[in-house]
Amino acid sequence: MAETDFAAEISALRHTLSSIEQVSDLEKITADIADLEQQAAAPDLWDDPEAAQKVTSKLSHRQAELNRLKKLEERIDDLETMVELAAEEDEPDLLAEADSEKDSIAKALQDLEVVTLLSGEYDPREAVVTIRAGAGGVDAADFAEILMRMYLRWAEQRGWSTKVMDTSYAEEAGLKSVTFEVNAPFAYGTLSVEAGTHRLVRISPFDNQGRRQTSFAAVEVVPLIEADDSIEIPESELKVDVFRSSGPGGQSVNTTDSAVRMTHIPTGIVVSMQNEKSQIQNRAAALRVLQSRLLLQRKAEADAKKKELAGDVKASWGDQMRSYVLNPYQMVKDLRTNHEEGNPSSVFDGAIDDFIDAGIRWRAAQIKEAAEQA
Repeated sequence: MAETDFAAEISALRHTLSSIEQVSDLEKITADIADLEQQAAAPDLWDDPEAAQKVTSKLSHRQAELNRLKKLEERIDDLETMVELAAEEDEPDLLAEADSEKDSIAKALQDLEVVTLLSGEYDPREAVVTIRAGAGGVDAADFAEILMRMYLRWAEQRGWSTKVMDTSYAEEAGLKSVTFEVNAPFAYGTLSVEAGTHRLVRISPFDNQGRRQTSFAAVEVVPLIEADDSIEIPESELKVDVFRSSGPGGQSVNTTDSAVRMTHIPTGIVVSMQNEKSQIQNRAAALRVLQSRLLLQRKAEADAKKKELAGDVKASWGDQMRSYVLNPYQMVKDLRTNHEEGNPSSVFDGAIDDFIDAGIRWRAAQIKEAAEQA
């Protein structure tokens, strides 16, 4: 009986993997790897270190994609062999091991299936994340810093590189705002579901009366601009101010006016950069982030127009998207997907994959529903 059940479940695993391979387009992955390997072998590759880094990063990502699919094929084959051997030799321990491996493969396929839902225009891009403290005073500034650490730890656990581009420290503790890049393919598509208002409820460590405090922080995620994006910004639309970089408590960390604040006059979008070594580098970084925000704004305007033409469609994310409650009980809950975890410490240490996966699936369902109603 057990063997029959295993046969059906192994067949289901193969079917799921086949569906993922079709969506992933194995032929394209293989062709991309061949093209990127050719580019990586060019003798002048490292004449442009930034371009070289992009080529090697994309190559590594595509190779990992292919290896992940091939490894799952091998694991399913090995599972089938393990079940056959357990049945022939009447080994219940081996059968129990096979059952555990079956569950592990199913989880790996589920995780891989989520990646196939990242089909948006900018989903394959790297990401620029900005976190801003909201209402809640010093607790909100502290919360913004906690969220920054959460996302940086999450990226580190994935082996994704990050680069903090701008940090504005609050006077007492924490951050007014921080902007950082996440440099990995599909970082934008993955992290875009984290955009929105995050809420923290806890006993404030800054309140000597030990009262409970609710504070807020806003998370913005935009796709990193690429060289072929047509986002031209006339100099006449820019206001550029320079100032000295500052550290915690307002202390100066730079004796020259190297930090840059760039304002896009027509939209009022403001970008500050101070973590590069020179004013020229900070200006270039600020312009790139400004272009990224304008790119996303342009897409949002186009989407809004489509929505207007299609009529009222239920596809809104809403404002507040996740609550982190530390008192009177311990709970992190996503208000869109209803996914929740009872260990906030683990979540703050970067364990947010389940929240992100649930968010990606929720968004895909919203998009599908909107398309059906259009």
